[in-house]
Amino acid sequence: MSSGKVYVIAEAGVNHNGQRDLAFALVDAAHAAGADAVKFQTFDARKLASKQAPKAAYQKQSTDAAESQLEMLQKLELPLEWHAPLKTYAQGKGLEFLSTAFDEGSLAFLAELGVPLFKIPSGELTNGPLLWQTARTRKPLVVSTGMATLSEVEQGLAIIAHALANDAEPASMDEVWRTWSDPAARRALAGQVTLLHCTSQYPTPMSEVNLRAMDTLADAFGLPVGYSDHTQGILVPVAAVARGATLIEKHFTLDRTMHGPDHRASLEPGELREMVAQIRALEHVLGDRDKAPQPSEWDTRRAARQQVVAARPIAAGTVLTRADLTTRRSAHGLPATLLWEQIGRPASKAYEAGDLIGP
Repeated sequence: MSSGKVYVIAEAGVNHNGQRDLAFALVDAAHAAGADAVKFQTFDARKLASKQAPKAAYQKQSTDAAESQLEMLQKLELPLEWHAPLKTYAQGKGLEFLSTAFDEGSLAFLAELGVPLFKIPSGELTNGPLLWQTARTRKPLVVSTGMATLSEVEQGLAIIAHALANDAEPASMDEVWRTWSDPAARRALAGQVTLLHCTSQYPTPMSEVNLRAMDTLADAFGLPVGYSDHTQGILVPVAAVARGATLIEKHFTLDRTMHGPDHRASLEPGELREMVAQIRALEHVLGDRDKAPQPSEWDTRRAARQQVVAARPIAAGTVLTRADLTTRRSAHGLPATLLWEQIGRPASKAYEAGDLIGP
């Protein structure tokens, strides 16, 4: 993430559907696409959802509407014993292995496994205890902000700042806000936290993407901002990079028609590969902010710029007037901007129409 290029997370999530071979195949697809990291989700379904928890509307559309959220999640757990082999396999392909923790036991397991960073999912932004414990790992944090108000984002950052500054959990939110009032505590987030703009709908309607919210997050907190995308296609994540996203997270699957809650809003392998390719091309297009002639422009500049020439025959010694002078592409000579300075000077020699005017 510190390389200066856009960090691309290929989000496998729960698209392994509880099948070990499919999980490894997703790693292969992420590698083939050129992603920087492949990410899964680690949770104990019984600690994540109660028996009464309903499914979201999009989950009912793509899974058995009669089953509970808990029953769905139990089918989508990534077994703990798969993690180390998946991590080794991903690293062997040059990918970073990531997984999101949704409960404290899963967090402790992933910390012990040695993942390089933690992603805070949008649903856990307001889960103060888990957010605090995740920040205490002192790993870099990628904080997703789907469904959140700006004040909830600030609250989450305040909790993270408290965790970075204190060894014990806060006794109250008042204690958290007292820490947040310390400029040094806020500065500690720099280099530690990347914010992700996100819309938590699968798939996200184009009318609800609101990429300008990335600017709001960057202006409000002075932290790097990326984008977690749930739209269909690759237009929006590429556009987010053009707006300054430093990190892109995108769900992918081997087959969008597969059974499961996230497949419909995911890219298939060829699309993921095209997204990464366009992001890498766009990085070159964006350049370095300096406005100066590019190396390839110098020849065109010489051919396209106009110089001062005689507009009509001029006798030697004639005091030049505006009517005597014009401009024309000539490859060398006085720049057109110096035409006015020649007015009132005597012609140093005789000129035919079109001749370069000398200094």
